[in-house]
Amino acid sequence: MDSSKVIRKAVIDLGTNTFNLLIAEWIDEKWRRIHSEKDGVALGMGGINQKIITEDAILRAEKALSHFKSIADSFGISEIQAVGTSAIRDAKNQSEFVERMKKGVGIDILVISGDEEADFIYRGVAKTIDFSVPSLIMDIGGGSTEFILVDKTGIQEKVSFNIGVSRILQLFSCDDPIKPDQVLELNQWLEDQVAGFFDHLKISRLIGASGSFETFYELIHNKTVPSLDNAIKLPFLNFYSELEHLIFSTQAERDLNPWIIPIRKKMAPYAAIKTKWVIDKLRISETYLSPYSLKEGLF
Repeated sequence: MDSSKVIRKAVIDLGTNTFNLLIAEWIDEKWRRIHSEKDGVALGMGGINQKIITEDAILRAEKALSHFKSIADSFGISEIQAVGTSAIRDAKNQSEFVERMKKGVGIDILVISGDEEADFIYRGVAKTIDFSVPSLIMDIGGGSTEFILVDKTGIQEKVSFNIGVSRILQLFSCDDPIKPDQVLELNQWLEDQVAGFFDHLKISRLIGASGSFETFYELIHNKTVPSLDNAIKLPFLNFYSELEHLIFSTQAERDLNPWIIPIRKKMAPYAAIKTKWVIDKLRISETYLSPYSLKEGLF
């Protein structure tokens, strides 16, 4: 094989809840995943609604990025593309954070807009499923949630709302388990935040971009998401039932559930509330999990 045709690099998605590392390579115009890893940094905890990245969160970020850089170094990778999303782009101390990561870790961070984030998510998801059926892509983040309306011609509409699960967790004081009237309150808050965006949409297929939708898959099937390059259809009735169960689950139940990763154990009900709200609002009848999202779109 001609080595000049091999391009290897690392991309890092610095999410509000989770930092995601992907190391992959291009070989003769095809790409191959070499290594992927995530770290529940919880960058937005303690300050996202005040538009601040706390000192504790900065230290967690530095530790995670140092680890990711050491992995990239072990693969002989010099090109690391790191992007910051909701918590970083909204932070008053954004410049300080970016500078500390550059000086302390040696990683340059490009802070992207919500619109750019939606573009990268689309590029990632588009690698896993065709859009011959008009679809709504949903990416549930800690700080924001992106919605991308797509069809076979490409993106029709895209938007990023600051309705991420970390924001919700820190904004609302809900009981354990959440009470039905609190779910209604959250639904009304979501309605207010999206300002009628969904009112004109007529769509029946929802595609969840990795993240929380991976947890939903694992809760439905009681097994790890398979390592695939194609989207997976979720059994709709089982999926919907699991969302309802998750919404009204207790913290103790989630703590004992091996299919919910630590960073999502507190926030999973809010992800479920938001997903069910979208399904009910649009009368969704078909749901998919895409294993790809922002980091694959970046690569």
